[in-house]
Amino acid sequence: MNEPRYAMAVDTRSCVGCSACVIGCKEENDVAPDFTRDWVTSETRGVFPHLSMELRSERCNHCETAPCVRACPTGSSHYGPGGTVQVNSDKCSGCKACMTACPYGARFVDPRSKTVDKCTYCMHRIEGGKTTTSCQEMCPTGSIVFGDLNDPGSAVSRALGKHEHYTLLPDAGTKPNHYY
Repeated sequence: MNEPRYAMAVDTRSCVGCSACVIGCKEENDVAPDFTRDWVTSETRGVFPHLSMELRSERCNHCETAPCVRACPTGSSHYGPGGTVQVNSDKCSGCKACMTACPYGARFVDPRSKTVDKCTYCMHRIEGGKTTTSCQEMCPTGSIVFGDLNDPGSAVSRALGKHEHYTLLPDAGTKPNHYY
């Protein structure tokens, strides 16, 4: 059996921008006040009166070619289970090299620990036997799906197989595992 390759997809057609994903993540992961591991972005396109708006739940893209991992001088930023990008806070010096390297602005320094923090795709839940992330579980419109890209029956594989999709900053060469 293949190793898992975890990914997430957000359906921008059904996301209503309610931020339930953000609140669920903060609660699940004890994120420091005034900081978030995920956030909702709105992007307006077009020229009046022909405008469209897209709402996106964004977070770490868990890139296959993660510049944050390459930039980390201590090995704190590393590839974890299922190809995810993780941070070992015991090794983090707080130098912010990974923050500078991340083209998605997905990292921050936790003011309590003085170490870098970011989305983990709720690896503690996945390794504990759950199949959903907190943000996916909290989403009232079912806009967020997570799963193993190596499993054609997973929710994320089915969603990507059924709908057109894209990644943010494809020219950055990071090969993100977060799709819209």
